[in-house]
Amino acid sequence: MAGASDMNSAPEPQVVLSVRDLSIDYHLRTHILHAVRKVSFDLKMGRTTALVGESGSGKSVTARALLRIIDKPATVTSGKITLNGPDGAQRLDRLRENGPEIRRVRGGRIALIFQEPMSSLSPVRTIGAQIVESLLLHRDMTRAEAKAETVRLLRQVEIKNPEQMADRYTFEFSGGMRQRAMIAMALACDPDVLIADEPTTALDVTTQAEIMDLIKRLQTERGMAMLMITHDLGLVAEIADEVAVMRWGRIVEQGSVDRIFHEPQTAYTQKLLGATLKLEKAHDRPAPPTDGEPILSARGLTKGFGAHTWTGKTKWSITAVDDVDLDLWPGENLGIVGESGSGKTTLGKMLLRITEPSTGKILWRPSQSDPPQEVTGMAPNALKAYRGAVRLVFQDPFASLNPRMTVKQVIGDPIHVTGKAQGRALDERVGELLELVGLDRSVMERYPHAFSGGQRQRIGIARALALDPHVIIADEATSALDVSIRAQILDLLLKVQDQLGLSYIFIAHDISTVRYFCDRVAVMHRGKVVETGTAERICTAPEAPYTKALISAVPSPDPRNKRMSLRTRFDI
Repeated sequence: MAGASDMNSAPEPQVVLSVRDLSIDYHLRTHILHAVRKVSFDLKMGRTTALVGESGSGKSVTARALLRIIDKPATVTSGKITLNGPDGAQRLDRLRENGPEIRRVRGGRIALIFQEPMSSLSPVRTIGAQIVESLLLHRDMTRAEAKAETVRLLRQVEIKNPEQMADRYTFEFSGGMRQRAMIAMALACDPDVLIADEPTTALDVTTQAEIMDLIKRLQTERGMAMLMITHDLGLVAEIADEVAVMRWGRIVEQGSVDRIFHEPQTAYTQKLLGATLKLEKAHDRPAPPTDGEPILSARGLTKGFGAHTWTGKTKWSITAVDDVDLDLWPGENLGIVGESGSGKTTLGKMLLRITEPSTGKILWRPSQSDPPQEVTGMAPNALKAYRGAVRLVFQDPFASLNPRMTVKQVIGDPIHVTGKAQGRALDERVGELLELVGLDRSVMERYPHAFSGGQRQRIGIARALALDPHVIIADEATSALDVSIRAQILDLLLKVQDQLGLSYIFIAHDISTVRYFCDRVAVMHRGKVVETGTAERICTAPEAPYTKALISAVPSPDPRNKRMSLRTRFDI
């Protein structure tokens, strides 16, 4: 009882930044969009508040409003933003957007880590020059002192050889290193508040774990308040102290991370948690039989770049895919997982012969009674038929659809080009495909911009199904989607599979989607397949050291069972 009394009497952390009744409107040509409505929350010293919700809920525009960097035609219509400090309280909402006072706050007292460092770091200036500029702007330093501090900051964020790396450009850094450089820049002026806007969305799971470990350690050392914006509830459970759930511009629920996860009050929060927990389990579809012949096989598949000959043998400067053997059985879902740069996408492109293999064979069997056909030696006409039977669903539903084509043109184009249908028959086929993926026939005259991300991905799936394929290669097909939409798309793919008898090759770095969707998994590392097995075994009892590190880095969607900090490291 004494221990509980001591806990209850512990002083509440100081509020560093307070937001009260913040509202933001977009004044559009035809109407006013209420993007943020009456939002209130506090950021406390040494604690992390997570702002969660689906795309379009108002998370990012709320964060940008704190620094007065929201884009026109958005305007803050009401509310108070108060930054507390040793010199008293400062009302940020009263400062001019480009005035000297708010510029001193930006980077000086409130720092922002963006989602995509490639778009927020200058490509024409070295990493060191950009950090030095921030230090000279906000701190009383000479250029020599700023350079020395830059090296110290890069070393603090665990970038090796910081003296040399400071003179490198953004494009010379990997994704994880760019994000570390962005963190170094954000922390350069020792801010009181750190805003992290989806800082690990573009990173694979092991790099994400390292980056979040780094941010949390630096937060603890410096006592910063942190606002974490994300749609990854597993990440929220691992690092957050408080959670605010946003929907349609409002905070619908707010509380401690434990209460939100174990006693959610609103139906929307329950829905988000349900979609996350759903992907923690395998689907209940029975595994397909493997007693026949594989529909698609790879033998010794290798792709090298930068070929040169030495003593009569060809060698490559980079081996993207290294001697890979794979089999895909009829009706099976085969997952290919690994970190960025492991060769997953190159392998997928080679299976379609979009990228030509350096060595190895691809064998295709249209039916169990047919002899295998060697794809790597196919003539153009045969390859055209093969690419009708093996189709691709792209990662980005925004970039993969032509914005100048209607939905009917997008889906109908492969049908028209192959001469399978025209006129009314083409319209009827497009309508059938739209209904198959859960969209109404009436949308076929609309353009892609009129649809949400999940709807666009449904259109992409309909296009892939247009030629009645046997195999679909889905390359990170759900990684750009919110967790609830992701679960819907995975269920849609399984439903279509049951109706049409498809097989899938599912390329991903998100282990939870692979666990839910796939029957078997092949784990890739540096171009090689290091382990293959059932999805259940790979996710619960991995054998290869790299696989153990990969699985242990997956965040747990339960704040009472945090596992990222206890993960297994893999030494290269």
